[in-house]
This record gives sequence, structure tokens and C-alpha cells, in this order.
Amino acid sequence: MKYAIIGCGRISPNHVVASQKTGLDLVALCDLDLKNTEDKIKKFDLDANYVKQYTDYKKMLEEMKPELVAIATESGKHAQIALDCIEAGCNVIIEKPIALSLKDADAIIEAGHKKGVKVCACHQNRFNKSIQMIREALEKGRFGRLLYGTAHIRWARDHEYYDRASWRGTWEQDGGALMNQCIHDIDLLRWMMGDDVVRVVGMTDRLKHDYIQAEDLGIALVQFANGSYGIIEGTTNVFPKNLEETLYIFGDKGTVKAGGDAVNLLEEWNFSDYIDEPEQVKKECSELPPNVYGFGHSKLYRDVIDAIENDREPYVNGEAGRRALEMVLAIYRSAATGEPVEFPMKDCSTMDFVGRFDK
Repeated sequence: MKYAIIGCGRISPNHVVASQKTGLDLVALCDLDLKNTEDKIKKFDLDANYVKQYTDYKKMLEEMKPELVAIATESGKHAQIALDCIEAGCNVIIEKPIALSLKDADAIIEAGHKKGVKVCACHQNRFNKSIQMIREALEKGRFGRLLYGTAHIRWARDHEYYDRASWRGTWEQDGGALMNQCIHDIDLLRWMMGDDVVRVVGMTDRLKHDYIQAEDLGIALVQFANGSYGIIEGTTNVFPKNLEETLYIFGDKGTVKAGGDAVNLLEEWNFSDYIDEPEQVKKECSELPPNVYGFGHSKLYRDVIDAIENDREPYVNGEAGRRALEMVLAIYRSAATGEPVEFPMKDCSTMDFVGRFDK
């Protein structure tokens, strides 16, 4: 399957590795700065005569005609690139967030269905062993009645991180901690708690990073349609380095915790049915990835390839990406207005919050 990557920055190595592990035919790399594509050629010992390098993705689509494209640019460019890829007949894997507005997310989903191509939102942590084990228990009803769940993302991002890419922390191209760093865990919380949301109450602030436009702290309460509740806490203010990303799920018959740097460790596993041995499950379902991106990309790629070959929806489709985006935008809107936000949301964009923290 002919495959290409658009955007060869920080996250792109995970996509290259995933393509190699799943047997894709990497034919092109595209980035506005050819230093980034050249770096990937050297880092992964790719054949520069075979893997073409582009700065213009439209030219790449026309000349190389890839069947699958990974979009890993700055977030504000995801939507237009995705729409152009879909129009060219390409299946797409879109790095999180799928877009920065609900209108754009809806356009991507609609275009994918219309053209008959697959749209995948790259929420790779759904494939973590810990998360898959929790999901299996949930689908088997082992939690009983869901009571509440919590997502905590306690990470650190310094001035150097934002200096490396001017788009980071901007409303037009990124958003803040919730949209960039925390959306994976927010996705997991909504997915586990039943997806359907009644309302969200949120608060956000920029406490430490006065050189960015968006928030570095977000806190929210969520009421789900099934009667359960959620708590979200996300920040990039932790000193001196990333502390944890954790997901708790509490039911009247079960309690679990996925923790570690990126919900990669199964740290609590307790159910009233006692059908498995907690310590053994925790040992078997914990992973130690080299970074916060985890091992999920390769599993996500295998799923997308299978979805294309068997004409089914990807495990993490465009609609899933939209739901994660909607949660973050709801927190932003509630924080800005001081009012609860009811679901489903009508169109909302990060650009609605330009000037939010201007003094």
C-alpha cells in the first residue's frame, strides 16, 4: 500500500516506524522545510532515490498517488490537508486533534464518507495494553454501574519547547495544554464513560507560560448521559518534568487505574467478580515505552490497513476524533463564558478564544 507522510516534525518518527512495522510502501515525505524530510531519510536509513521529498503536498498527491497518508503537521493545518487528501482519494490518519473547529471536523467526516475513504484520528493510546484491558472489562460489564472517571495529565513544557515551533500555544494553529497535551486522556475518558455527554463545566488559565496565547491549566467537570460523572485535570506546569498521565474508572463493582507517563501502566485492578488475579493482570498489561507517545501507533496502523482492505470503519474513526475535539472546545467555551456548556455543541473553534488571556 503506497504511503506518505505530510509533516515531518516531532511526532513523525512514530509514523515512520509504524509504517515499517506494518509493511507499508513509504514513497514520499513532505514538509515545508526539507531539512526535516532529510533528517528522517538519514535517521531511518531510507533510500533517498526511492522515497521522494516534497515541500508541496498537493504536488506530492498528484505525482505519487499514495493510498494512505499520515497528516502530522501543526494542528491548524490538519483540516485543509485532510480535505485535499480525501479529495485525491487518499485514506488518512490525522494526528490529534482531528481539527481545531467542529465545522472542519464535520467536513472531514462528511468528505470521507462521500469519497469512500477511511478517516482515522490518531488517538493511539486506545491501543495500549492497559487501556485495551480496561475496555474489555467495560464491555463485559465487569464495572457494574459506572459512577465516575477521572483523567489527570500532569506534564511539563518549558520555554524551549515552545521556541522550537512558533505555532505551539497559538489559537490559530494549536490551542493550549488541553488541546495539545491532554486530548489523548480526554478522549479515553469520554470513550470509557459512554461517549454521550450532557454538559461540561470548565475553568482554564495561563498561570506560567505568558509567552503563549492559550491555557497551561484546564480543569473540568463532566456529566455523562448514563448518569456517571467525569473529572478532567490537565496542565503543562509541573516542575521539573512530566509526572504522570492517569485514567481512573470507578464502578460499583470495579475500580481501575491506568498510570505511568502515558496511561501505559495498569496500576489498580479490582473487581467484585474475582475472575482474574490482579497482580498478574497488572504485570501482563503494563508497558514501558521510550516516550509519552507509547507503542500505539503501530497497532493503530494495523487497524487502519485492515479497515481499508476489508472496507470497515477504523477502530478510531473521524467521529471519535470529533468527540475528543468537542470535549476540549466545550471546556474552553465554559471557561470563557463562566456557564455550563450543553451537548451536543454547535460549531466552535479555538479561534473563538483569541485574546482570552490578554492582560
